[in-house]
Amino acid sequence: MSFYTSLSGLNAAQTDMASISHNLANVATNGFKKSRADFSDVISSSVNLSPTMMIGSGVVVKSNKQQFTEGSLLQTGSSLDVAISGDGFFAIKPQLEGSKVNYTRNGNFGVDSSGYITDSSGNYLQAYPVDGSGTVVAAGIDQAISVQIPKTSGTPVPTANVGLSVTLPGSAAVPANSFDRFDPDSYNFATQTTVYDVDGNPQTMSTYFRRDTTGTPSTWSAYSYIGDAPLTSGGNAAVSLQFDGSGTLVSPTGATTFDPAQASGSSGPQALALNFGTATKQAASAFTVNSRSQDGKAVGQFESVAINSDGIITASFSNGDTKALGKVALANFNNPQGLRQLGDSTWASTAVSGEPVMGEPGTGGVGTLLTSTIERSNVDTTEELVNLIAAQRNFQANAKALDTENQISQTIFNMRS
Repeated sequence: MSFYTSLSGLNAAQTDMASISHNLANVATNGFKKSRADFSDVISSSVNLSPTMMIGSGVVVKSNKQQFTEGSLLQTGSSLDVAISGDGFFAIKPQLEGSKVNYTRNGNFGVDSSGYITDSSGNYLQAYPVDGSGTVVAAGIDQAISVQIPKTSGTPVPTANVGLSVTLPGSAAVPANSFDRFDPDSYNFATQTTVYDVDGNPQTMSTYFRRDTTGTPSTWSAYSYIGDAPLTSGGNAAVSLQFDGSGTLVSPTGATTFDPAQASGSSGPQALALNFGTATKQAASAFTVNSRSQDGKAVGQFESVAINSDGIITASFSNGDTKALGKVALANFNNPQGLRQLGDSTWASTAVSGEPVMGEPGTGGVGTLLTSTIERSNVDTTEELVNLIAAQRNFQANAKALDTENQISQTIFNMRS
């Protein structure tokens, strides 16, 4: 019997060393949770045997328990890195259709080519749907969604009104050449304004200022183009600006509406109105653009995404729009040690762990979120090395006991009658 007792000790020590080795191998794995081998003694007994005469028969591995203590936290600066302080797990879903939701403590998320927020293995982060204010509109694991970032935001608004206020030098000379926008000697000054076509694409509106007369009144012509398309008003190629002796603009007194024009690359024409306003003047100074405005709006292009400490996932776009895409769904279990390990710091629920208890960050015992932070492995290298030495000593002791039993057996076999 002692042979098998020592053999059980060898197997137990080997299991212990395997568990410790696995822990040490994952000391740098984000979200990893160490395991601990627990053992039970085996007793040979019968109803006829006195309790004082019972002898142990070895050891068995009772369980290899996962230890869900919190790992060390690392500040990363990434807006999609989040860590859970306290109990709880992120809910993630594999890309295969019909897959069950799994769970992880590794909050190192990113954005894939389709705009989904995923972990390093491509699993989709699960979140509760929210309204425009970020309020959760549906809860529960069945209502959670895979978060996908839209590429654009908003509806394009073509520019209809342009405001341009300038100061024109009173000392400017009248060009000798007829106006030609490709000939810098045929005009005095030029400026550009970004406007938006009917598709929301940016176009350059160029305005050229040419002095026509000096004295009082002083007159200038303003020629405008959107891209390469000239802007005309009632067939007139230029807007005439008149200034009195003090340099005040006396004409035009309001906006000039151009005939519809279509810029290159635009799907349709648009009508623009140009208003020089009351601030446009002629003065003894250099050419200056005092103000510039337009009322068009482009479609916003996706620029960035972030997760805040409340779990709200917010996308930002180039037109200034921000959109709340969801709220991170967290889960906890009555018995986390019953979760099935899937590898890659991922677990699946089982009958032993119980069904997930879902909640929002900071509620229901599911922990709070720390932004721009990653939870590292909870393995303590020093502790594991000490445990490894102890397991090795246990293995050696059982091996010695086995060797001793073998020597006793050989002695008995070699006895002569």
